[in-house]
Amino acid sequence: MRFPHTTPEVRVPRLVGLMAVDARERAEAGGVRLDAPDRPDFPRTVVDYVVRQYPQPGAEVPRGAVVTVWFDPGDGEGGSGVREPRPAVPPSGGMRRELDEPEDPAPVLSPP
Repeated sequence: MRFPHTTPEVRVPRLVGLMAVDARERAEAGGVRLDAPDRPDFPRTVVDYVVRQYPQPGAEVPRGAVVTVWFDPGDGEGGSGVREPRPAVPPSGGMRRELDEPEDPAPVLSPP
């Protein structure tokens, strides 16, 4: 059963895994609009893949509501950050000296 386009609420379509161009088409067909805070050039974005969306698929929202999507950063665009060696630093709390080995509370005695 198809509902006419005059229904006040629509269900958010699943957009994760789609390319930007396909996500825009599915959102329009589903009665919602898209926003991508990580892509200022979103209207021209074509082949980047959606990796997250809010609200979640299936949520009921008013027709014309905005669904926020985020894209895979791709190669060379950051992602998990720069990997660099970190210098060894002492733990916080000031200078600490090495502690002596603790004594064995139950030493093993050899037989007489």
